[in-house]
Amino acid sequence: MLKITPYFGIIVLIVSLGGIFYPKLGYFLLLVFASLMIVAPFRGRWFCGNLCPRGSFVDFWLAPLSRKLKIPDFFRSMWLRVPVFVLLMGFMIFRIINTEGIVDRIGMVFVTLCILTTSVAILFGVIIAPRAWCSFCPMGTLQRAMGGKRYQLKMDAGRCIDCGRCQKVCPMQLPVNEILEKPDCIKCGRCIEACPKQALSF
Repeated sequence: MLKITPYFGIIVLIVSLGGIFYPKLGYFLLLVFASLMIVAPFRGRWFCGNLCPRGSFVDFWLAPLSRKLKIPDFFRSMWLRVPVFVLLMGFMIFRIINTEGIVDRIGMVFVTLCILTTSVAILFGVIIAPRAWCSFCPMGTLQRAMGGKRYQLKMDAGRCIDCGRCQKVCPMQLPVNEILEKPDCIKCGRCIEACPKQALSF
């Protein structure tokens, strides 16, 4: 995790609230889309754990209000993730087509999308866990498809003492110390920092 990661959450509020009055703020989402598309083929979901404004918002702003329950396995299922991706992308494209190319209208499409997804993230973040939305986030699913096998977390089994600290700090609630591919690892590095035996690395 980058030192500035906790501060990115403010961007969600600026776009969601400020965008209502100044729709051009919605174009910031294009920068987000472009950034994750560039990063994903090389580092998978690294963007989610280091640069994502909504990830920062739920981790550092919403977490104190969360019940911090187990994220349902269904949330990680492609049976949910693919339809959510198709529906949101279809909604965005349909709305853009109907803007007649007017700059502010296009910006408002992105603002609306940000408000909609942030509302869902807040709802599930409070009643379940901060990163519940991230388990089926369309952009997370896209990054997983583009580079989920890249930049994998590695574990030195000889050093691991099964203390469970890595799993306790994982925001995605992944089985960190199991030797498995973890395409939804967001590469935040919290497990590495928490490991008392330095058994984890990228």
